[in-house]
Amino acid sequence: MIGPLMDDVHRLHGRRSAGLLLKSLLLKRTFRPIATARLLQWAAQKPGRGVLRPPLLALHAFFRWVAKMDFPHQTTLGRGLRIDHGWGLVVNASARIGDNVTLYHGVTLGQSDHVDADGRRSTRYPVIEDDVWIGPHAIVVGARVGKGSRIAGGAFVNRDVPPGSLVVGNPSQVVRSGVAPDVEHPVGEA
Repeated sequence: MIGPLMDDVHRLHGRRSAGLLLKSLLLKRTFRPIATARLLQWAAQKPGRGVLRPPLLALHAFFRWVAKMDFPHQTTLGRGLRIDHGWGLVVNASARIGDNVTLYHGVTLGQSDHVDADGRRSTRYPVIEDDVWIGPHAIVVGARVGKGSRIAGGAFVNRDVPPGSLVVGNPSQVVRSGVAPDVEHPVGEA
């Protein structure tokens, strides 16, 4: 459990230490929901840790409220998640977030539902691959965002994005391919 938390600390500060972990917990309101989500996932791994679940759930709910983020602890989180600003962030509990991902304020990672002509519903959840940067107020619904891509602020993404793409607009469009990932202080091999 401490390893993933220290990876998140590294993304913020470019290095890791117990002191920086404590500093992040005390001073970074967007870090606390990440930390409590990781603690809840750690507690769920072994039955004996179940006693920790109620206070951790309460703490997670409080930290989400303070940060003004809808960030469920069930979301699959890769190493080195960084949330900048965070206000208005909304993440679906079934979303998957890879390593070295950066999310800005107002980002929505939501499900998409499609109803066929015969009435059958299909649901897709967002998958954010490694080394992805998602700008302010971007919306990704039911799409896979390929490794190393950048989603510009305000983009509406409802189709899969190839790796290494720069995506802008509503409706979204790939305006450049082969872009370098924008990852400040990446952790390890993603």
